[in-house]
Amino acid sequence: MTHHATIDPATLAAHRWFFCGIGGSGMLPLALILRGLGAEVAGSDRSRDQGRTPEKFAWLENQGFALHPQDGSGIDSADQVLVASAAVEDTVPEMVRAKELGCRRMSRAELLAALFNAAPERIGVGGTSGKSTVTGMLGWIMAEAGRDPTIMNGAVMKNFRTPSALFASARVGSGALFVSEVDESDGSIALYRPTVAVLNNVSLDHKSLEELRQLFGDFLARADVCALNLDDNETAALAHHAKATISFGIARQDADLHVLPNSIVEHPTTLTAALRDARDDSRHKLTLAVPGRHNLANALAAIAGAAAAGVPVAEGVRHLATFKGLARRFDIVGTSPGGVTVIDDFGHNPEKVAATLATMKAHPGRVIAFFQPHGYGPLRQMGAELAEVFGTRLGAEDHVILCDPVYFGGTVDRTQGSARIVELVRLAAGSDGPTAEYVAAREDCATRMIELARPGDRIVIMGARDDTLSAFARDVLAKLG
Repeated sequence: MTHHATIDPATLAAHRWFFCGIGGSGMLPLALILRGLGAEVAGSDRSRDQGRTPEKFAWLENQGFALHPQDGSGIDSADQVLVASAAVEDTVPEMVRAKELGCRRMSRAELLAALFNAAPERIGVGGTSGKSTVTGMLGWIMAEAGRDPTIMNGAVMKNFRTPSALFASARVGSGALFVSEVDESDGSIALYRPTVAVLNNVSLDHKSLEELRQLFGDFLARADVCALNLDDNETAALAHHAKATISFGIARQDADLHVLPNSIVEHPTTLTAALRDARDDSRHKLTLAVPGRHNLANALAAIAGAAAAGVPVAEGVRHLATFKGLARRFDIVGTSPGGVTVIDDFGHNPEKVAATLATMKAHPGRVIAFFQPHGYGPLRQMGAELAEVFGTRLGAEDHVILCDPVYFGGTVDRTQGSARIVELVRLAAGSDGPTAEYVAAREDCATRMIELARPGDRIVIMGARDDTLSAFARDVLAKLG
């Protein structure tokens, strides 16, 4: 067993690092942050060896990362620290080689927590859903407010994307502030010591409610100030753990920061609302360039979190008007000459898919929803709930199309695939729900969607853990043209 060891944050940059799976959404930003600190960083990735997303790996090499095949050849010395997620099997060549050489090993979460805790000011964003968007919003507010933050996100932040930072899921700043999403699913939230804790919502995803209450309660207790969503009953019930709070809510008029009744106006791609800060009775008009009520909740979380870190509410509101959103979060790819809009979205669990469909159904026009499951295991775990969402949140004029799950190798039970989910969608839909189809190959799904599409339709491409989905969405739009 490779030995885990704590590494003094001050010497993080002095170590040589090797990332197993460097292209992953959780790994890449950490590699960028370490490289930004001046560390020597190398890595390998199965996707690179399989020829997927070559432009990402070419860009990483241009940034000065040494990339190796995933055959163990990149691990050449005991002074390297191997970063690998807990899911990586001990049989992977890098793991075998690191064990032989006696290299130290850190999990993704241990490394992130070490980087986070080393910063003088730390905003940790927790909650079952909305973490990435709130982190992106908070990071943007803080950057625009001149705080030059380091930001760690699991998604690409469009505001920070430039030709030299194509995969801006991290931002390396020289200020005292570190903004990061923190994950409860693996229990690693216990490692973080935030000065400001933001808690969006607490719902069953990976752990029991008892465990979640413990993890989130302790997270709040460690912070100096907490920004809490009173609309979420579980979060409100944890407020007593906090030393000091700034509360927010859309429905709860007793929250410090709340939305004035009947002030929400939803447009297909934007949203406006009037906020009141009960602490000084000030009113603020919020304009968001991202749609959906869930993004209004995310915006309140970001404004409250920024206020907890000393940025006035009026300033937070002003900077959010220019927040462009995250890649693959209701990301509008474009509209064809024939008037069909294509949206790229990483909805992959029932809650996220429901939020995306609700945002679309708030406006007229048919929905053609394509879904690629991210593996057979997740489909077995939440397939029934997903089918329920697709079957009940869409109307009789809408369509749902599923292809086979994306499969990255390894041994897996493939007995329960997409065909079964489509049957469940049909059952849930009844006579007033959508038409559901199973089309095994993704390319054939594209052909089918183009056949179905009519002016005014919206096609949404959904799925997670597969970087090629964005290219697929662009391809569908091009073929519509």
